[in-house]
Parts: sequence; structure tokens; C-alpha cells
Amino acid sequence: MKTKTRFLNYFLLLIEFTVQEALSCLFPVLIFATLAISKLVSIPYLPRYDFIFIVCLLIQIAFIMTKFETKKEFLMICIFHLIGLILEIFKVRMGSWSYPEHSYLKIMDVPIYSGFMYASVGSYICQAWKRMHIQLINYPNPIVVLLFGSLIYLNFFTHHYFYDLRWLFILILPFVFFKTTVQFKVKTTILRMHLVLSFFLIGLFIWIAENIATFFGAWKYPDQHAHWQIVHVGKISSWFLLVIVSFIIVAFSQKSTNNHTHGVTSSR
Repeated sequence: MKTKTRFLNYFLLLIEFTVQEALSCLFPVLIFATLAISKLVSIPYLPRYDFIFIVCLLIQIAFIMTKFETKKEFLMICIFHLIGLILEIFKVRMGSWSYPEHSYLKIMDVPIYSGFMYASVGSYICQAWKRMHIQLINYPNPIVVLLFGSLIYLNFFTHHYFYDLRWLFILILPFVFFKTTVQFKVKTTILRMHLVLSFFLIGLFIWIAENIATFFGAWKYPDQHAHWQIVHVGKISSWFLLVIVSFIIVAFSQKSTNNHTHGVTSSR
């Protein structure tokens, strides 16, 4: 009887965790739905990329009006959009990928909606932080971590001219966060996971999502122009590092506003 009760409790806990994760992923899910719809349905005189941007904008307005998203979270979305758009412009100029379709709302061959793809990652982290009452145990000095994240972001640009240091950062990562765990709450149950593991899992799921996005033509890698194929598994490392950058930005924001109570607990 106790075994059945324990199994039922675990099952209900899993269901609740899945629900909270789904709600946290609402913005990226709506973006994927928009990509799918825009692939099947065309609107006269409205380019597909511009349609996606308009829908993303309307989603954000709806989130604010319904209070699904706070003004602070919307500001974070804007920051992620800008960071992502800058990276997109650079990568497209370097030939890493392209946006071949026509669009009125393009900056240097990059549609403005593309920034929302990065913002959706930030949206997930912000929503999950709020919904599951995330705390970081034994978090390193935030300034040191912010510098580390800045170097990771900078490497996405500099590796085109210099050595790619991503694997060096990945090797250093466990030493930076070797004591850090993520504590989160599902209903009344408190669970913990090592922070580096959470980075990898989020990066893996984003890579899976990237395959869906490229399938629906959100963007194209050079080897996908003739026909779609699975995104190279090496891209997992890129998303892994981008997740770290995104997480650090959100954690720094929580550190600045939460006074250690619902945000970051440092071991200093």
C-alpha cells in the first residue's frame, strides 16, 4: 500500500512538473505554432517573416495585458531580443546561416523576428524561475559569473577570427559552478539539481527545438538549402553555452532585486 501511495505521489509530482514546464515554455511553443502556420498559409502582400514578427509582438502584448508576464520580465525579453539580434546580424554576415525569404522588416538581411527566438529562451528561464521558485545554492560571485558569461558571448564573434574557445569554457565551467545546485519547488516538494546538468538539459531540448524550427524554415544552415536535414549535433555545444549566458543574465537580475530570499544564495 505504501509503495502504491509513493508511486502515485511521484506520478502526480511529475504531472505538476510537466504542467509548470509547459506553462514556462508557452512563448516558444506559440512561436513554433506560428512558424508551422506561416509555412502552410500565406497572406497576400505580407511576407512570412513579417507575419511572424507581428504575431510575436501581439503575443507579448497579450502576455502583458493578461499579467502572464510582468513588466520586468518583458524588459528581460527586450534585452534578450537585442542580444540575439546582434548575434544574428553578425552570424548571417559571416555566412553561418541565412534568411532567404523576402521581408520588409529586415536589418542587414536579418528579419527582426529572429531576436524573438533568443528571447523565447529568456522567457522560459524567467517563467520557470517564477513558477518553480528557483533558488541557486552556493552561487559564485555574481560579478565573476557575469564576466565569464560575457567571455562566452564574445567567443561567438571572435572565433571567426581567432581560436574557438568554447571547449575551454566548457572545461572551466564545472570549476566555476562546482558547488552550485538549483533548488526548485513542485507543489510542496523541494527538489535539487546540479546547475551544470540543468544547462546541458536545456541546451539539448533547444537543439531539438532548433531542428523543428529549421524544418519549418525559420532559418537555413548552408547544408539545408537543397533539402532539410538534422542540425549537426555539434550545435548542442553552442546552445549549451547560450543557455549559460541567458541564465547568468536572469540570475544577475534576480540577485539585483531579490535580496537572496527568492533568488540567489551565495557561498561568499
